[in-house]
Parts: sequence; structure tokens; C-alpha cells
Amino acid sequence: MASAFERRDVIGLRTALSIIISLLPAICAEPAQASKDSSVDRTVLPIKEPQLTHCKTLDARQAKAPPMFQVRAPLNAPNVIIVLIDDMGFGQSSAFGGPVQMPNLERMANEGLRYKNFHTTALCSPTRAALLSGRNHHTCNMGSITETATSFPGQTGQRPNSVAPLAEMLRLNGYSTAAFGKSHETAAWEVSNSGPTDRWPTRSGFDKFYGFIGGEANQWAPTLFEGLNRVEPPAEPGYHLVKDMTDKAIQWVKSQKALTPNKPFFIYFAPGATHAPHHVPSDWIAKYKGKFDQGWDKVREETLERQKKLGMVPASAKLAAKPPGIKDWDTLNADEKKLFSRQMEVFAAYGEFADHHAGRLLSAIEELGQMDNTLVFYIAGDNGASAEGGFNGLFNEMSYFNGCPESVGEILKHYDELGGPRSYGHYAAGWAIAGDTPFTWTKQVASDYGGTMNAMAVHWPQGINAKNEIRDQFHHVIDIAPTILEAAGLPEPKSVNGTKQTPFEGVSMLYTFKDAASKSKHITQYFEIFGNRAIYHDGWLAGTVHRAPWEMKPRATLADDVWELYDTKSDFSLTNDLAKKEPKKLKELQSIFMKEAVKYNVLPLDDRTLERLNAALVGRPDLMQGRNSLTLYEGMTGLSENVFINIKDRSFSVTADFESQDANANGVLMAQAGALGGWSLYLQDGKPTFVYNWLGKERYVINSPKAISSGKNLVRFAFDYDGGGAGKGGEGSLLLNGEKVAEGRIDKTEGYGFSADEGADVGADLGTAVSDSYQSPNRFTGKINKIVIDVKPIGTNEKAEHERIEREGAFKKALSD
Repeated sequence: MASAFERRDVIGLRTALSIIISLLPAICAEPAQASKDSSVDRTVLPIKEPQLTHCKTLDARQAKAPPMFQVRAPLNAPNVIIVLIDDMGFGQSSAFGGPVQMPNLERMANEGLRYKNFHTTALCSPTRAALLSGRNHHTCNMGSITETATSFPGQTGQRPNSVAPLAEMLRLNGYSTAAFGKSHETAAWEVSNSGPTDRWPTRSGFDKFYGFIGGEANQWAPTLFEGLNRVEPPAEPGYHLVKDMTDKAIQWVKSQKALTPNKPFFIYFAPGATHAPHHVPSDWIAKYKGKFDQGWDKVREETLERQKKLGMVPASAKLAAKPPGIKDWDTLNADEKKLFSRQMEVFAAYGEFADHHAGRLLSAIEELGQMDNTLVFYIAGDNGASAEGGFNGLFNEMSYFNGCPESVGEILKHYDELGGPRSYGHYAAGWAIAGDTPFTWTKQVASDYGGTMNAMAVHWPQGINAKNEIRDQFHHVIDIAPTILEAAGLPEPKSVNGTKQTPFEGVSMLYTFKDAASKSKHITQYFEIFGNRAIYHDGWLAGTVHRAPWEMKPRATLADDVWELYDTKSDFSLTNDLAKKEPKKLKELQSIFMKEAVKYNVLPLDDRTLERLNAALVGRPDLMQGRNSLTLYEGMTGLSENVFINIKDRSFSVTADFESQDANANGVLMAQAGALGGWSLYLQDGKPTFVYNWLGKERYVINSPKAISSGKNLVRFAFDYDGGGAGKGGEGSLLLNGEKVAEGRIDKTEGYGFSADEGADVGADLGTAVSDSYQSPNRFTGKINKIVIDVKPIGTNEKAEHERIEREGAFKKALSD
């Protein structure tokens, strides 16, 4: 006879079985999948959930559960990867005839298609905004980089809601989405804890983001974000961001496919390479030793010959003339040749290093068995090669931005450090010209193919039968998004997240996958960056070079610019200006440009340079506008100069209110920027110290002989600026609990910027260390209550204010005694 326990188990089992059986209709029902329902409207995103009737049945056992609504991508929709290399010219990658060895780009091209007439906008943020949206850069309000945004439509630096990103379209259609590396599409003043975060990567369609937000990063010590959070790089020897971001991308895609093997992914893989600073491990540099001793003129000739053999340029193509100011290699002295050769060795190594890690990601996808149905766009450059290093190149890029260009002799002193953690370098402009072979101009020059033509390979075994073929149809970066949607079987959305969408301004390139001889469907395209502008129309190109990258002033007024005219079908390199021979054609194209400029919010043209750095002058939001004081608290780190109070070219003070039970406490109270320029207020064995680091070249140290007391303390550093212009010196002094304890002279200051990457930190010095007397992060061992930074209007004397506080301190001390 069964025991009571056994009977109870049998009853429990029967009850469970009856519940399961009653639910079988619901369990076994096919889920409602958008991918299998042709009636689902994908033109309105998110896809609308089916409307369900209210249930009137009391007992779930007697009711049939409706199928659960799930959004899934169309059946067999491909995975998608966009690999975007930064600042690489048309003539640099080996896959397109250049000297930088990129075997993984070669592989994608050899097993797929090479596009030799593919174009970008000629500048970073504009290209990326256009690439990730399918609309022109001015439609995205990204007429320039976010740091030079203005209040004019087309230039605000803030993507409108009517321009939904590609990643959001794919995510809402059932894709997993992730971005790794560089993101330079967020308004500079929005990159803080205060946001808004609407245009941060993970609010722009990406489920996952790991990388940096801005134009460039120190690859050895980057300011990193994961999602919406500031994170520190892994503490490992020889850390490099390109390797790190690749590791994270591989981890993500493996996890995604392990959990949802049938769900397609979209990965945007955008390393900071090969944008300055040119940072790469020394063993990669060694591979290129002596490879560029022949100089940039000879490299141009060699590249052109390889381009012809590969079919990247017509056999009749000629080298366009170098711009004025770029010297012939044979006229350089021995020091110049030695330095410039080394700079290119570093750059080439950086390019190959980036390709190597892109290859690691592609290999991981292949190992997962996903390569056949993965559509890869591998784009070598978001614009032409960069001439922003000037005629000599740079060891520390911030020297240039602070009006202190470095001589060849100065940079040569750091020959062995180029590319390493102590450098923040860029190559000479002559290499940019060589990198844009066979054209004349470079990045920023939107009126020349040297600024806008970039190498691209497309690889998709399941969707492209052709192997190692060339496509010469004119296409533009705005054509990528429409191509991806068509390849995935997705319609262009008319509404996204409740906002009516601006239609795609690009066209799908999918027709070129099957038909090499098909006529280009992209007939007309405008180009404009900082007044450099052009119009392409049905094989003709008309444009004007308003200002070269190394020129501070325009060559003429916008109305008086000299235009050039080229027939690109017969003149690939743009060497035969037909403006005088074909005035009617030129006028026709100029008229088309104006129509396009009005249509896409290109006007008014804005060629201002230094003025656009002044937020108030151009109507750009400034978190610090009208403020002369900023209070900061412990844990606030990575604050870029775009969201931090400006202490440059004026008198200022930094007051630290903190507590420590240890009179010999150590650590940073407040620091801004890093080893190549900045300042730090810190304690060393309990003694307050202030250091001003001028461009990594000179450090001015003011330290107290007196230590803090245990308990609460107040340390104040005050700087009395000399005035008389930007970057001048001044007198600094330290007060400890109201008593002056040290003073000293700071002969030079940085007048325009400390760092394009490293920010301000409370309680630590993250990234690289401002001072050479401690190592980063040198966290403060006590408790910081607050840091107060006060600035005076330019011309105000800080010394009298400082003396008043000193007198008050002495008076209070006397009272306490």
C-alpha cells in the first residue's frame, strides 16, 4: 500500500501534468513573428504589436493563450559589419595599391568587390553621421565636427529625430547591434553625466558600445565609455585600445551567437586608427624600417604604378600636381628626411596593426560559421589622408593647437619615442599627399577627390557571386544604409519612434553586386566642408579650394572663389581643369550646387575658423557660459574641456576642501589633462603641490614645505595671470588653511587647449600623469568634500584677491590662537 507521501507525490504529478496538457495549445503555438507575417508593417518602427481582445475566461486551464509577439528580422537576413578605418587616404592601403600592408582588407577585396569610385564627405563627424543614417551630413546637422558646431541649421551638431540612425532601424527590426571604437557623432557639450544622452551610441540604436566619444584618443591610455558609463582601461602591460576594442567585439559576437544563433547582428567597428595620435607597438614599426627612405615623391610614383596594375586607376592616369608648400623630397636636408621617413614608418605600422585586429574579428565570425551570410563593408578612411600635422609633422599634437609648432630638430629629439606612449604624434603633410595618390589634395578639401575618395571592399559570399572584381560606379557614404536595408529585405521606415522620417538621400548599391557594367544610380552629389565645396553630376565635377588644411585664412571671399571643372570620366586624377574651356558647363554645375545647397541646409557657408571655437560667438551651447565658478565633487572624472570651466588666459584659483586622518596623505586632489600638457594639485607625503605642465616640455612646480594636519584641511592654489595675450605666464601661490606656504613663477601656459582626449578628474589623475613625480591614477587616500574653481575675467588681477584671503586666514588663525 502506498504511503501518504507517495500518494501526495502522485497527486502532485497528476496536477502538474494536467496543467501542462491544458497549456499545450499555448506552448505549442507558433509565436507571432514579424519575419513570417507579410502583413506586418515595417515602415513604422517600432513594429506595432497586434491588438488583443480582453479575455473573458476565468480559468487559464480553459483558455487558449495567444501567441507571444516577437519582432524578428526577415528570414536569412544577413549579419552586417562596417569596418571604418580613420584618416586613411585612397592611395595608402595595399589592397588598393598603397604601401600600407593590409592583408585582411586585401582578402575581403579578393573574395568580393573593390569599389574605386566611392566617396566620403572629406571630414570625420560628417562622414560618420552620413554613413550611419543614409542622409547627407548637413541633413544630420553635422556640417563639420561637433566641436565647431553653430546654431545654423545643418551645423548644430545634433542629429534631428527625423534622421533615425541605421542601427536603430535594424534594432527595431530584430537585429542585435553593437559599436566598438570611435564615436564622433555626439554633440561635444552633451558628453557628460548631465547629457542629454539621446545622441550617445546606446541611445542611437546600439545595444552595446565600447570605445571613446570624440575625434581622437590616446590609444595607450584612452578615455573610455561602456554604454553610458565612464570606465577605465584594463590595467595590463602594453595596453592598446585597438586590441582591447577587438577583444570586446569578439566577446560580444560570440555571446550573441551563443544565445541567439538565428538572430542577425550589426557591428560597427571603428578604430581610432589611423587618426592622430599615431600610436602603435614598436615591433610593428620595426617591420617598416627603411621602407620609406625614398620619400613621398617616389612613393607617389610607386603607388600610381601599383594602382594601375590593380585596375584602381586607368592606365592613362597621371599624378596630379602637389599643392604649393609641399617640398620636393630631394630638396630636404638629412634631418628632415630622417624624421619624415620615421613618421611614415609609424603610420604604416599603425595601419597594418588596425587591419590585423579587424582581421581577428572577421576570423572569429568565420569560426562561428557566420561568414557566408555576413555582409562586410570594409572602408579604408572616413576622408582623405590628413595633412593636419603641418609641414613638419608633430611629436605632441597639442603644440600645434597652442600656436607652438615644433621644429624638425625638436621632434628628432624624440625619434625613438614616436608612436610610443610618450608621444602624441602626426606625420608631415607630404605623406598625406602621397597617401591620397593620384590626387592633389587631402582631408578637409571636399572639392577634390583626394579629400573624398576612399577605398572600399564589400564581401558577402551568400549575396555576391563575383570574386576579385572592380566596381567603378559613383557612390557615396550615404548609399551604405539603403544598401543594408535592401540586402536584409527591409523597407525604408517612414516613421521611427513616433517621428516622421526624412527619406534616405542615398541610393542602394545592391544592383552593383551582380552587374559590373550597370550605370551608376547615384547621379548628383554635393560636397562641402568649411567652405571647400564641389558638385558631382553625371561624371562632371566642379569645385573650389577655399582654404587648404594648413592655411588659417581663406584664399578669397566665398563670392570670389575660383572654381575648377573636371570631366572625371576621362580625367580620373583631376589634372585637366576645363573651367575656362567649358564656362557654360561650369555655370550649369554651379547652379546645381546652389540648388542642392539650399535643399540640404548647406547654406549659409561658414568658413570661420578660430571664431567657431567660441561657443557664445556662434550660438553653440556652453555649459559654463556666464559662470565664473565651478564646484566639483569626488568621483567626477573624465570631464572634457567642452564641459569644464576655462582657466586659460586668465587668473584663477583652485580650492580643495578635504579630510584626511593621515597627515602624510598622498594623491591627487584635482587634475586636468595629462603628460603632454595640463595641471595638477596634489599631496605628496602630506605636502600640497601644484604642477603646471606646459606641452610636456616644461613643468613648473610649486610645493609647500609644510604638510597638512590630520582632519579637515583647505588647500588653495591661486594664479595671477600676466595678461597681454594668450599663453602668457603668471605668478602662482599655495595657501594651506589660509596661510601662504609657497609661491613661484609659471613662465608659460597653454592658451588654447590642454588635450583633445584627456579630461579633468577629481581625486585622481586618470589616463596619463600630469606630473612626473607620480604615476597615474594616484588616487587621493582621504575624503574630498568639494573642489571649487574660480576664474576671473581676462585682465582681472588675482593677486589682490589672494592677499585678501591670506589676511583673512591670518586673522582667523590669530582669533583661534
